[in-house]
Amino acid sequence: MKFEALVKPAVLTQPVYEPGKPIEEVARELGLDAAGIIKLASNENPFGPSPKAVAAAKHALEHGELYPDGGCFALRQKLAAARGLAAEQFVVGNGSNEVIELIGHTLLGPGDEVVMAAPAFVVYKLVTLVFGAKAVEIPLTNYRHDLAHLAAAITPRTKLVYVCSPNNPTGTANTEQDLLAFARALPDHVVAVFDEAYAEFDPNAPDLRPLIREGRKVVCLRTFSKVYGLASLRIGYGYATADIIALLNRVRQPFNVNAIAQAAAIAALDDTEFTAKCVRENRAGMAQLEAGFTARKLEWVPSVANFILVRVGDPATSAGQAAGWKLFEALQRRGVIVRPMNSYGMPAWLRITVGTHAQNERLLAELDAGRM
Repeated sequence: MKFEALVKPAVLTQPVYEPGKPIEEVARELGLDAAGIIKLASNENPFGPSPKAVAAAKHALEHGELYPDGGCFALRQKLAAARGLAAEQFVVGNGSNEVIELIGHTLLGPGDEVVMAAPAFVVYKLVTLVFGAKAVEIPLTNYRHDLAHLAAAITPRTKLVYVCSPNNPTGTANTEQDLLAFARALPDHVVAVFDEAYAEFDPNAPDLRPLIREGRKVVCLRTFSKVYGLASLRIGYGYATADIIALLNRVRQPFNVNAIAQAAAIAALDDTEFTAKCVRENRAGMAQLEAGFTARKLEWVPSVANFILVRVGDPATSAGQAAGWKLFEALQRRGVIVRPMNSYGMPAWLRITVGTHAQNERLLAELDAGRM
């Protein structure tokens, strides 16, 4: 008997997440010098982590023989002080992806439904399916979450509704007023999950803490992978009412977040000057790319995140739909890694992370060469 015959049937049809290719892999595949490759595919911070976070991580590594704090006590205290909530209202995960999985463990099973936008962060759908629930996908309107249609899709079987703002992969955001009204109007059997992975980049980022203080069934997600530059350490968090967090902790594995990540995250929160610099540089880089795309007569979606979606082909034609992948491959051969949007149902588009000024200039130059 083959091993496949023993596994749950749903595993055999489970979609697989395809991350942006690492620099080293592209270098091996294409015979390029890794030092000459730039990666603008995964929405990483091109300025890296705070020097204070690096120092804290190195210090924590000196005690690598010890298990980490299983409850992330110091980090939750720091988050509570920074966010004006109680420490017991935070759960820390191995990236905010793990918190999404914890929510699935806690709430989802066969027959349940999860309402989400399309396209949006693909992990919502992957986690929904792995627990045997049904993903109900609602198209974006003007590249933004259509909150009215999301609400209309809710049925008695709906357990969760996901809203990503700013949205990945479009970079668009909903207003605070609209998100608060949306959450307050949800039926009592539905939990709203607001993914705020890119909120630090949004100059008008909504404050959804009133929903938590009101005792609403809401979980908000944040990450240290983006503006804080700690993607390699995999650390993120969720915040909600204390009773919701207590339930998520019931399914959380012991020592799920390593000590190095915890130490770096605490130091990163303290280095507000570095974070502010990253946000300023991101806005300048975004303006640089917008101007570059406009000069090249390429359509782009206004973004408040640290990436931008740009159309490089006509989606109404087969050649146009192939243009995104074709240009992705051409750029990769020239040492620039971007993200094709085929898996998000947008094959004529590329998602490009905002880099440093020099990286953005190179991207635009290689874009010209790749389109020739």
